[in-house]
Amino acid sequence: MTVTAVPLRPLPKGSVVKLWLALILLVAVGVAVAWVGTSAHVFQRTPSGLGFKVLKDGEGAPPTASDVTLIQYTGRLEDGTVFDSNMNGQPLPMPAADGAAIKGFTEGLRMMKKGGTYRLRIPPELGYGASGQPPAIPPNSTLEFDVKLLEYIPMATYRALMQQQMMQQMQQQGGAGGAPGGPPGGAPAEAPPPQGQPAR
Repeated sequence: MTVTAVPLRPLPKGSVVKLWLALILLVAVGVAVAWVGTSAHVFQRTPSGLGFKVLKDGEGAPPTASDVTLIQYTGRLEDGTVFDSNMNGQPLPMPAADGAAIKGFTEGLRMMKKGGTYRLRIPPELGYGASGQPPAIPPNSTLEFDVKLLEYIPMATYRALMQQQMMQQMQQQGGAGGAPGGPPGGAPAEAPPPQGQPAR
């Protein structure tokens, strides 16, 4: 019994090169699609472990510990649950000093520039730790904040503005309500932290 071999037709010149180029292009497109799909989840890390992503860069120097910032923010848990936000309300004055907010929030705030928007991913050790902030924030929660830094001014300037505002309120009320030099009607001299979420 004899086996007859069927001869294969030779490939035209340049077909092998075209095949390799098509494979290289296909791999490049796959890598690009994968990168675009995962780039939204990639955060840079600071030595402390704070994750951050610049959504929009600002201008100028970042605020210092002696400044008060004016911010808008949204805070979410890892599952996407929003636990606090003022994005659709009044901007919040937030001191950039240590202890004015949770460590990760303050660290992120002091990296930002005026007009910028950052996404901060705050691990539990830079947030509320093992105790959490029940009921909104469970123990050992990683928090994610989108923060817009609208403006910042030195703390001394902020205090002078607040005192001037209080004096105007006292004059409008005919001098009633509150001790001289103190807030009218016993109101706090500084704005409260955002519903206790980024603050201590």
